[in-house]
Amino acid sequence: MYPNSGHINGFHDGGSSSEKRPGTVQKGRPRRGRGSRSSSGGGMRVSEDKPPTQVEGPPCTDFDMAYFQSYSHVGIHEEMIKDSVRTETYRAAIMQHQSSIAGKVVMDVGCGTGILSIFCAQAGARRVYAVDASDIAVQATDVVKANNLSETIIVLHSRVEDVQIDEGVDVIISEWMGYMLLYESMLGSIIYARDRWLKPGGLILPSNATLYMAPVTHSDRYSASIDFWRSVYGIDMSAMLPLAKQCAFEEPSIETISGENVLTWPEVVKHVDCYTVSISELESVTKSYKFKSMMRAPLHGFAFWFDVEFYGPATAMHGLIPSNSDDNQVNDGSQRKKRANPNEALVLSTAPEDPPTHWQQTIVYFYDPLEVEQDQLIEGSVTLSQSRENRRFMNIRLEYVSGGRSFVKESVMR
Repeated sequence: MYPNSGHINGFHDGGSSSEKRPGTVQKGRPRRGRGSRSSSGGGMRVSEDKPPTQVEGPPCTDFDMAYFQSYSHVGIHEEMIKDSVRTETYRAAIMQHQSSIAGKVVMDVGCGTGILSIFCAQAGARRVYAVDASDIAVQATDVVKANNLSETIIVLHSRVEDVQIDEGVDVIISEWMGYMLLYESMLGSIIYARDRWLKPGGLILPSNATLYMAPVTHSDRYSASIDFWRSVYGIDMSAMLPLAKQCAFEEPSIETISGENVLTWPEVVKHVDCYTVSISELESVTKSYKFKSMMRAPLHGFAFWFDVEFYGPATAMHGLIPSNSDDNQVNDGSQRKKRANPNEALVLSTAPEDPPTHWQQTIVYFYDPLEVEQDQLIEGSVTLSQSRENRRFMNIRLEYVSGGRSFVKESVMR
């Protein structure tokens, strides 16, 4: 277990104190999402193009090495590939942007088994640099060879920050999203690749992402985890309740909920334009929120989910991607619009009302539910920040004020 980052993980009335305890996503659950992964090494291609800009990358830490190693296990890649919503949306996006890929140079950051690289080769890419730092790159090389694509796809067993490619790329593709979108901090590797290799007017897939949050009620989950202890085979075991609440709700929970669990329209926490986002703006994200409950129900916590969209470079560069990150008003649902026109951007959504994905939703539960009335305002702020202990960990701080009482919930997603 990694050492505690020192953040408070209690939910308490404002001004009170609570114990410091470590937090995890879910014990025993393998991490998903990849970064630019490395053992060592790199690759080089000679080109007549102007050499790409040199960009200083972060050093590879022991935490990074452990993270990369976790992606050597085939089970994680099997889970992601079997997520048909994820995989088929990426394939559809590649084919939708085939005119920008055919005959061009592509970089697949965190390629895993190489499936997205192969989709790009099938779309006519002239060259694909498939970069991955975990040992799964060995199997990716074999997969490429088995599909007779070794002349097109070059697998580089390295962090993207360490590879040497002496030509610019026309397309960067990556499936970088972690739980709660920003967990694992892989987006930094995409930014690095963009600033170092992407040609002017190049394509990034996905092009932008939006993280949402909403208050939720989930009585069944609370009852199964907590109320069970009130009477066990006729024995009063309510003395177990404090420990049960700590174990069940101290950490962010990765699970699937439905639209019926959501008390309000969602609000945008962070909008990310992959063509312009900087490393510094991802280090800490703070958003004030104000929700109006659509029903009377116990408030058990907040759910987070995200969408990513696959715009072309011309759309993105002309500023046509909507950004709602500064909207602090009560949300009427207009921030999240589905796109039915096949000529518009494809959307990969992890929202509760959409088909489930392996990302599910991330729930930050309170230790005790709060009763809210219909039309009651739920307001406060949320801050997501990279842990100083390990930039791939994420600190979560939720503040909530209602009825003259203030509350704080802090936890660490590890």
